[in-house]
Amino acid sequence: MKLISQLSKETGVPIGTIRFYEKTGLFSGETKKEITTNKYVYYGDDVVEKLRFIQMAKAVGFTLSEIKEVIDVWYKKEFSKKAKIEVLNRKLSEIDEKMRELKAVKKQIALCKFNIENGIG
Repeated sequence: MKLISQLSKETGVPIGTIRFYEKTGLFSGETKKEITTNKYVYYGDDVVEKLRFIQMAKAVGFTLSEIKEVIDVWYKKEFSKKAKIEVLNRKLSEIDEKMRELKAVKKQIALCKFNIENGIG
């Protein structure tokens, strides 16, 4: 179990961002019931894994709500294997669509560059 400062150092995610993610329901920490003198929140290794996933998913363009949907399905035990696969298949399809869109944009930019280099337009 880690305190938020340890979690931040290990993942490189700022403390404020970790708190924001926790408030939005992406994960949660826990207090130690036997300790009543402070309100320290502790985080397990699953939170480290989730933070790394969040960083990776954000880097490729997923929104926090999309990330939350995947995390909810992946980590909550009440979802069936079929439900998990459906959500992940939908995300894979969305990635494929984003890749097609980016390829089309790349092609347009390359065409504009070609036209500029060759004095067309």
